[in-house]
Amino acid sequence: MAIVISIINPKGGSGKSTLSTNLARALQLRPHKVLLIDGDGQGTVSDWSDAQAENTELPQVASVGSPQELRNHVPRMATDYDFILIDGSANALDMDASAITMSDIVLIPVKPSAPDIWGVKDLVATIHARRGVTDGKPHTCFVVSQQRQGTILAREIEQALISRYELPVFNSRTSQRVTYPDAMTDGLTVLDYEPDGKASNEIRAITDELLALVNTLT
Repeated sequence: MAIVISIINPKGGSGKSTLSTNLARALQLRPHKVLLIDGDGQGTVSDWSDAQAENTELPQVASVGSPQELRNHVPRMATDYDFILIDGSANALDMDASAITMSDIVLIPVKPSAPDIWGVKDLVATIHARRGVTDGKPHTCFVVSQQRQGTILAREIEQALISRYELPVFNSRTSQRVTYPDAMTDGLTVLDYEPDGKASNEIRAITDELLALVNTLT
């Protein structure tokens, strides 16, 4: 039965789709069978999939257009994959609520800025409400995204998130690197575009933490 992981942030520009595509590829290379679901009306993941060259072996992408379609699709595919990753919606609260309900793990990518920290307030409230009636599920963690290394906010965001929202924060982060958008434009991930680069090492480190969390579920 697949482990369902949602990557959700209702604020645009959080790096949600970048994290989704790269984590899906990293899990596939471990190797695991991975399905990536595009639940965002903006269709970034689907556009990324369409940009891929023919005969690539990147994770399969499925697009869903409504919360009901998501609720139907995930159980139907759960026995065919090791992991199902859901790229959540930037604007549709109903879609994100459905993703939360179906998830074993929720990752919230958040940029180190005050507006981005404030912007996840309602999402976290929804998750806490869900966890309150399901014995602490889904397991939820923040992933700091697109940090500018050496800045005060990059140093202080972990404590800011923990004190405000009482959810853990991954130690591993992504940084502002041109490799991420360049790879996505070409329908690739950083693991394919620049396998030995710093961005790839960031994704591998996040994947290590994610799999360590998965191991606590089994």
